[in-house]
Amino acid sequence: MLNPPPSVRQRLRPVNEAPVKEGSDFVLYWMIATRRLDRNAALERAVAWARHLDRPLLILEALRAGYRWASPRFHHFCIQGMAEHEARLREGRAGYYPYVERDLDDGRGLLEALADRAAVVVTDDFPSFFLPRMVEAAGRKLPVRLEALDSNGILPLAVPDRSFTTAYSFRRYLQKTLPDHLGDGPTEQPLKGDPLPVFPGVPEAIAQRWPAATPDELADPEGLSRRLPLDREVMAVAAQGGTGPARERLTRFLDQGLSGYAQGRNHPDRDHGSGLSPYLHWGHISAHEVLEAVLDREGWSPDRIPEKAHGKREGWWGLSTDAEAFLDQITTWREMGFVTAWREPDHESWDSLPEWARQTLLEHADDERPHLYDRDQLEEARTADPLWNAAQRQLRQEGVIHNYLRMLWAKKILEWSPHPTEALTRTLEMNNRWSLDGRNPNSTSGVFWTFGRYDRGWPERSVFGKVRSMTSQSTRRKVDLNDYLERYGRD
Repeated sequence: MLNPPPSVRQRLRPVNEAPVKEGSDFVLYWMIATRRLDRNAALERAVAWARHLDRPLLILEALRAGYRWASPRFHHFCIQGMAEHEARLREGRAGYYPYVERDLDDGRGLLEALADRAAVVVTDDFPSFFLPRMVEAAGRKLPVRLEALDSNGILPLAVPDRSFTTAYSFRRYLQKTLPDHLGDGPTEQPLKGDPLPVFPGVPEAIAQRWPAATPDELADPEGLSRRLPLDREVMAVAAQGGTGPARERLTRFLDQGLSGYAQGRNHPDRDHGSGLSPYLHWGHISAHEVLEAVLDREGWSPDRIPEKAHGKREGWWGLSTDAEAFLDQITTWREMGFVTAWREPDHESWDSLPEWARQTLLEHADDERPHLYDRDQLEEARTADPLWNAAQRQLRQEGVIHNYLRMLWAKKILEWSPHPTEALTRTLEMNNRWSLDGRNPNSTSGVFWTFGRYDRGWPERSVFGKVRSMTSQSTRRKVDLNDYLERYGRD
């Protein structure tokens, strides 16, 4: 058995008890969530197995056609990353098998066929959407050892021993715990180092039964996905998927958005958002890389961290106010959502909300609503609120909503739905259908914050009860959005 180093051990989870088959054809890395070739704990583990067993490495990156909310928007973004991987690995020693289903369930049996020839299978651990069920089902089926590796955040998900109810409590825990893990992230370029045996190619019977996407097909996501049963209303967006575009977006943020972030991030007209959430969700960039880029830009050193964890949003990293505000988003808020998803399998259910929030919302379930809209009216931005309509149009057109307006967007769905449980379902469905970063613990926790998770009780109001409310009128007074309304406020 290959013993992992401590930094990998905390991120490794054996999925089954099947043996490693020494003497098999190759080691298989099944890429399903951490869709990148750098700072990838699962790829690092697969490379270590390949070197240990002196076997070639095959990377299988597959894209199903029948997952819920499948659309050209998500397919194109993912395929653009696959095209980047194919180009990068084309001349390398590892094999790369980009498989895009041409029809529903065409890919059924591919993983088992490859695993039958593999010594060990390594995959990504991701605590949300259908991926946990898919990995557990694979563990029961596969005849070889299946390992899952967590590359989701800075802190390994297995480290916290509980969920957290507030950002303050998690931030204080993080400030105590995170310093011991800052140097233990996945290797920057796991494919570098001692050369692997050259992968000889996928067996002909498998290649014919499940043909890989060609470079020309990957370069044309529209053509590749044209015949697929996708939600055609949710069209592709201008944003390009892949690690290259993710790094370009990070550089742009560091150069243009970080300075002034603390004050400007809530103002749609000031453009201080990082724009990284879709790339983080699709695994095209690592949270470690983002963190290190900010720390390098600030000239940071570990001796700036105070000894005492105080739980405050500022003054812990020893950085500028802008950098501290951004890191609070990518460490505290993002990682708290992942910890909740990891520890609470029902984290997307109504019953997972705090008891006080459920109680107060149900007590006000019969309150008169200022408006009642059906799902189609909301999806099509046909409400009486021009600001909300603008946010929904941005979501439809670009796959994102400005971060501050996303909170208002969700609060108004709660206000305009006939019952709070239906409001939660609608908000989740619309977020997951239209958002490039939907189906992710981070965006899911944003939805649930709307309904009281991670928050406290506020003065009681109609419809909301003690759950925090937001209004378009107060938002207009607080933030700069004239340019935003000019851009998205019209059909």
